[in-house]
Amino acid sequence: MNGIGISTRSAVVRSSAHAADERGSATLLMVGVLGVLLATGLAVICAAGYVAAAHAARAAADLAALSGAVAIESGADGCAAAGKIASDNHVRLVSCDHVGDQVEFVISVQVAHKIDPGLAGLPTEIMASAHAGPR
Repeated sequence: MNGIGISTRSAVVRSSAHAADERGSATLLMVGVLGVLLATGLAVICAAGYVAAAHAARAAADLAALSGAVAIESGADGCAAAGKIASDNHVRLVSCDHVGDQVEFVISVQVAHKIDPGLAGLPTEIMASAHAGPR
């Protein structure tokens, strides 16, 4: 017995019984932490996919509008040229509008870029528009 009235042996037994109750708690904590990291990583990957699709849609819309403007300046159908460039860039031409004559004009296009694979509850297409004309 020590000076307080508790035997040293019973204090050691009580301490090891308490440690046995906590066995495996670090494993559950790590499973929770890894689950949060996995969910965060998947959310970042999903967001990056949407950002990349938005950039691709904007670039395709710009190219389609510029090719339509060049076609109009050369006397051809600007919307047909815009549609060809849009399909070459794997986007769908939603609308094409040409205002003006061969010298002073503006061509406006709107394209849709499909997102694969689409996730439930999130948009499946990104829309982008662009305008072009002579200097």
